[in-house]
Amino acid sequence: QVQLVESGGGLVQAGGSLRLSCAASGRTFGSYAMGWFRQAPGKEREFVSVISWSGSNTYYGDSVKGRFTISRDNAKNTVYLQMNGLKPEDTAVYYCAVANSRWARSVSEYRYWGQGTQVTVSS
Repeated sequence: QVQLVESGGGLVQAGGSLRLSCAASGRTFGSYAMGWFRQAPGKEREFVSVISWSGSNTYYGDSVKGRFTISRDNAKNTVYLQMNGLKPEDTAVYYCAVANSRWARSVSEYRYWGQGTQVTVSS
């Protein structure tokens, strides 16, 4: 059974940093893109970032570009999201996901999802 478990969320003041981790188990995902999405109350799930299967390509949503960094360790089946310069509008539940292919940027292209971790940024 495939499981994705996020950790690292919490409450932080504006301007602070958090590092999210997502550990995958049940199979290896070294051949697939992994991504981070977020969802705030009353809003649709939003793309945050994706990293290719090799880790050599990354892409970020406009709202986080220059502040967030995605990385992965295939040996550990883990993907990370370093979040710096956090803003109150970054408050959301953050989800990691594994894509159906080596590169994917839309929700529909992701097959496996974690349960989410809450990130709250106070002003």
